[in-house]
Amino acid sequence: MNTRRTFLKTLGASGLVSLGTRPHPAFARAADGGKANPDGRILVLVQLAGGNDGLNTVVPFEEDNYRKLRPSLGIGKGAALKLEGALGLHPQMQGFKELFDDGALGIVQGVGYPNPNRSHFRSMDIWHTAKPGIEDKRDGWIGRAFDHVRGGLAGKVPAVALGTDRLPLSLVSTKFTVPTVRSLRDYQLQLRGSKAEQAAHRARMRQLAEGGSAGNSDLDFLRRTATTALDTSAKIAEVMSDYKPAKPYPQNGLGQRLKSVAQLITADLGASVYFVSLGGFDTHAEQEGAHAGLMQELSSALAAFHADLKGHGLSKRVLTATFSEFGRRVKENGSLGTDHGAAGPMFFIGDAVKAGVHGKHPSLTDLDQGDLKHHTDFRSVYTTLLEDWLDWPAEAAVGGKFGKLKVLG
Repeated sequence: MNTRRTFLKTLGASGLVSLGTRPHPAFARAADGGKANPDGRILVLVQLAGGNDGLNTVVPFEEDNYRKLRPSLGIGKGAALKLEGALGLHPQMQGFKELFDDGALGIVQGVGYPNPNRSHFRSMDIWHTAKPGIEDKRDGWIGRAFDHVRGGLAGKVPAVALGTDRLPLSLVSTKFTVPTVRSLRDYQLQLRGSKAEQAAHRARMRQLAEGGSAGNSDLDFLRRTATTALDTSAKIAEVMSDYKPAKPYPQNGLGQRLKSVAQLITADLGASVYFVSLGGFDTHAEQEGAHAGLMQELSSALAAFHADLKGHGLSKRVLTATFSEFGRRVKENGSLGTDHGAAGPMFFIGDAVKAGVHGKHPSLTDLDQGDLKHHTDFRSVYTTLLEDWLDWPAEAAVGGKFGKLKVLG
């Protein structure tokens, strides 16, 4: 009879690595019968860390006050990529312009919350927890959504955070463990020795893993973990070697992270939510060049991601949404940058999006301490994503009832 000690010894000899460091309990639960739903919808969240300057992202190029308050940083009418009326995109966002023209980009204007906080850490916590009024880091808004899905996530890995060292607060749950993956190469089973020795280790592990009962002992847990690690490793190895993007990805950080997300979606791991982040948006000084680079990276990466998903027949199942902790002040500062602000735009990308600009551009004359006033509560956006896209209950996740936006078909 196989004992726990024998099984652990075999795992140690193999050098098992699941999710980069150790066998992961979430994947053990997945081995208990949680199959990926080929028709299931997927939400990809892209965090713009540092506070994106929404005013130079979605540009009110006809506004006199825009040119007056941004004599150096303002983007001219001839440079902006025209959207609707007197609004345009930053000139480095050609990828977003193509998505907009193709009917796959929705822009939600003036998103924020009452009594905005201009601290990076506190404001980002607010966006991750959906709790503007209290400081509570026990769980995040998506984590609470996981907890209230009635059996729909049983046996599944609900989400994956990719390219991060720490689990984003928004994904923290009281009932589910969400893996963080620094890279797909860390996501695989590592076996020591020659190819023949590796094959022997894998066969032995498979034999041990599949030879137990269906009980709840520690040994059964380890068996299920090992089975899932083997299956997941095989899937990832296959998709990494065979995967061919429908469109080349840009050679930038976000592009490569989104390529990995596309690979994981194609591998059909069953996660409903993927999370990636792009940093560098805290543009207090010499903003022009830095922000242009970020807009190019964001736009090119997401355009390639959508094209790749479309080429693999997955674009109807995947919705991507961006968010940032706050916008920037309307008036440029003396260092040719912008300081922490409040309301800003969010972007929705996918075949299910109602393309266009949703909501009026915030007023540049009716300001709150030099900041744009929000007219759309971010919890309404979250409610829309949960209820209209993932078909999950939202009230407990966002802490109340909030009106939904008409941004999805």
